[in-house]
Amino acid sequence: MATQLSQAKSATELVISWEALPKDFKLEDEPVENTGQPLLAGALRESLEISGFIQPQMLIASNFGLCATVNGQFIAKAPDWVYVPSVNEAVGNRKSYTPNLEGDIPAIAIEFLSDTEGGEYSIKRSYPPGKWFFYEQILQIPFYVIFDPNGGLLEYYQLENQRYELKQPDENGRHWIDVMGLFLGTWQGTKEARTGYWLRWWDRDGNLLPWAVEQIEQERQRAEQERQRAEQERQRAEQERQQKEQLMAYLQSQGIDPNNLPKFE
Repeated sequence: MATQLSQAKSATELVISWEALPKDFKLEDEPVENTGQPLLAGALRESLEISGFIQPQMLIASNFGLCATVNGQFIAKAPDWVYVPSVNEAVGNRKSYTPNLEGDIPAIAIEFLSDTEGGEYSIKRSYPPGKWFFYEQILQIPFYVIFDPNGGLLEYYQLENQRYELKQPDENGRHWIDVMGLFLGTWQGTKEARTGYWLRWWDRDGNLLPWAVEQIEQERQRAEQERQRAEQERQRAEQERQQKEQLMAYLQSQGIDPNNLPKFE
């Protein structure tokens, strides 16, 4: 399947086709730039999984090749995190993904900045193209997020008229992603011995989607609250029993049989 994309600022026309990964093509096996990136990517997926958001037809991956053929040359770029709403076939050991051929275009791509320049802002058009150009002009991914884990800066771009436009967050510092029905924003804290800034999800009511350790703690707190309520109820019942016994003892001391007291309807 092929499409053509004309650029106003260039006389060269891009001919884009969506073809399967060539059998002899070797995807770049780039080393992870820092140990924080897998934690950041894993945390994004973890809260979605726990909340029940993830469905079998979805594709959520990290450092995963997105493929296209441009002017006869095969291109694969691996965002740090990507979400595809629906694929034609769920493959457990998928090594790459070609939009249109295998399912939807990715809805959102996320890149985590590091000390090493990774081309997240590159609009390089010639082969191999920069990531920005690839996501914006070739794949046309609707949402592109660039996140600096060290400083906590979140840049949220939305595709409008075939160009990424920087969007401002809401009053809570979050961005609404309609296709996911979730807010995306930053959060500061500690997880897996990493203390710093994280990307987190919130539902439409503003509730933070928890990580596993947070959900466990929430369940522990709920169980403790239930235990405390049960203990309070036990104490109340015991207090009522003691008051009843005291009343009966007083009546008996006055020569009154509690069992012969009149009953009022």
